[in-house]
Order: sequence, then C-alpha cells, then structure tokens
Amino acid sequence: MQPVRGTKDILPDDIGIWQQIYDIAYRELSNYNYKEIRTPIIENTNLFERSIGNFTDIVNKEMYTFQDQGARSITLRPEGTSSIARAVLNHKIHLKNKMNRLWYLGPMFRYERPQKGRQRQFHQLGIECLGSKEATSDTEVIKIAYNILNKLKCTDEFNLEINSIGSLEERELYTKELTTYLEKYKNELDEDSKKRLNNNPLRILDSKNENTQKILKEAPLLKNYLGKPSIEHFQELCEQLSYLNIDYNINNHLVRGLDYYNYTAFEINTNNQNQQNTICGGGRYDYLTTQLGGPKIPAVGWAIGIERLILIIKKSLEKEIISNLIYIVPDKLTNYNIIWNIINILEIYKLQFELDLSSTNIKKKIRKANQIGINMCIILDEQTLKNKSLTIRWLHTGNKQIIKIANLQEYIKYVRNFF
Repeated sequence: MQPVRGTKDILPDDIGIWQQIYDIAYRELSNYNYKEIRTPIIENTNLFERSIGNFTDIVNKEMYTFQDQGARSITLRPEGTSSIARAVLNHKIHLKNKMNRLWYLGPMFRYERPQKGRQRQFHQLGIECLGSKEATSDTEVIKIAYNILNKLKCTDEFNLEINSIGSLEERELYTKELTTYLEKYKNELDEDSKKRLNNNPLRILDSKNENTQKILKEAPLLKNYLGKPSIEHFQELCEQLSYLNIDYNINNHLVRGLDYYNYTAFEINTNNQNQQNTICGGGRYDYLTTQLGGPKIPAVGWAIGIERLILIIKKSLEKEIISNLIYIVPDKLTNYNIIWNIINILEIYKLQFELDLSSTNIKKKIRKANQIGINMCIILDEQTLKNKSLTIRWLHTGNKQIIKIANLQEYIKYVRNFF
C-alpha cells in the first residue's frame, strides 16, 4: 500500500530535524513577541477565491476543493496568510491590540507536479505582522527570516531579492501598459504566458522561459509607474536593510503569485541554479482584510517552505542532533540501579540520552555509537563500578575520563554547557 502521490511520511529519523526547526523558530519569534496561531486546514473555498484571486494559478489549477455532505464548497488550505486574516477578523483580534504579530507552522495543500522539495502536501513556517504600514515592519520580518536561516546553519546558501510592486491602482495602470506591449509578441510567448496574458499578465514577469525573458527585456518597468508613497516606502526599506548589513538585489521583474500583495515583494532564494530555488517568499498586503469584508489592517509577512529548507540544512542539523545525544553503555551489569541513577541526573539537566539495550559486547556498542556520530558515552562496567566510578569516553576526540559516581552530577552540570 503506497501513500497518495505527492504526500510523504515523516519518519522518526527526520522528526528531530523538524523539531529543531520548530524550536529555533519558537525561540527567535518569541524574542520579537510573535505569538503562535493554529488555524484549520480546511476553509470555505470563497476565502481563497476572494483573497488569492480568481485568476491566479493557485485558485485555477492547484486547490484541493470538494463538496462536503452539507453541499458546502470546502478547500484544503493552499497557503496560510488568508486563514490568518480570516481568524483575526473572525475573533476581532485587531480590536484587542492594534499590533498583532503572529506565526504558524503547518501543512498546506496544492495540486502540483511532485518533485524534489515540493509535494502536494507540504509544510510552511510563516509570520504575519499586522497593524503597521511602516517600512520598519517590512524590515523586521525580513530580518527575522535571516535570523532563523542563520541559526539553522544555511548562512552561505541564500540571497535576498526585493521589489516594489506599488499600490493596487499603480499596478493596475502598469498592467494595462504591460499587456499592450506583450500583445505585439503574443505568438512568440510560451504557452503559460499566452494563457496569463488576458487574466494575470504580471505573472508573465516570473516566466522562466528564455524566449519570454528576452521579450521582457524591452518591456515597460513597474518602477516607472510608482507614485511618491510607494517610492519612499521602498527607499526606507532599502536603507534599513543596508544599515543591518543584509545584502539584497532589486529585481524589477519580481512579483508574487497572489493578488493581495502591494508595495513590498521579496524572495529569499538558494544559490542552486534551478527553477525551484525559492525557500522564503513574502511581501506587504495592506488590503487583504478589506477584501474579506473587514477594516483595513496593513500587514506584511512571509512563508518558508519546510521541505525545501530541510534539503539544505539536513546534514548540518543531523550531525548536531546526534552529537548532543549522550549514550549510556552498560556492560554485563549485575545491579542495574546505577543506570536509573544516571538517567535521573540527565533528566534534571534536560539532556537527551539513549540507553543501549542490546546484548552485544562493549566493543560493538562503542562502534555503533561511533558510526551514528555520538560524541559522549557513559560506560558502566563492573570493574570500574567496584571502585564507585564510571568511564566517560568522548568519541570525537578519543579522550577517556574516570569519574567518581558521587561527582557525576557536578560533572554533568559542567559539560551540559558544551551541548
């Protein structure tokens, strides 16, 4: 029996990495006073039609939509921002606090061709900063993304691209000019771009087709249609990013595939030279809540694709997780109470451990610990225990220490600083 195509089991060997991502995100976002929120994975279909846009690929091609037994149209959520906006309005969170900083981590669903780092059920870590129209909030969310990626040890793997896509009115004017220009080359465009020309021409700017990109080189640029507020907002963002030493490239063709964005759009891309290299994408959306029938709540946020992120960080995080594991190696014991005494000490200091329960000899147990990347072993053998001592072996360095059992708690209290 196989899983549904485009879905994937997350096995115990991988769960440690997922937990590391959650823990790092939780600590970083708590520092900035972001609160976790969990919304249902099913929503009324019209939520996404009203927010994402009827002419987007997500709504037209990718949503998992079905009728329930009450003949209601239900959709598995394809992204998180619309659900967050719905929840804020539904529970009147915006009336309790003018500023709301929220974050989420959970599964999303899109009918796309499964490929490396992209599944039909995938997971996103996302944040939404609601209540401020200032460019400083744009800077804040980008800085948080950088902080999280740095702490996940992928500092040399990505770059930031930003663009201003202006107000809704400015973008509408630009869209007309872009469409007029592209109509002259209609027959030379790739098939996807031909379909988008009438319904969603801005998405043509994102085309990866080489010939389409050649045509776009002479196309009008959105930046030439921006008004003073849009330009000033973008300049403030650029200045603040520069002050923080966050490198960025201005990509005049960068647009996001969702209708609710305005002003800032950005992506964090890996250095891999392939079409699926975006690990974080986001932007400002000041009008989403009005599209859903609520008051205007300016907001900005992003989402990180967890599966793509794991492809980058898996090796470094796996080593870190295993290295932090303390391995308890008993050898032909007659009294097992010492094991539980040691475990009690490790629990006090919240250190991760594994007790080797195999019946193999001591050499094989140590060999196994070496193979899986363990650093610290606590070895319990009758000969050493007779002297009320035990052996600590540091496998990475080869150092061996004999510790009095009475001093073990003090020793563990000291070495925990190195985990």
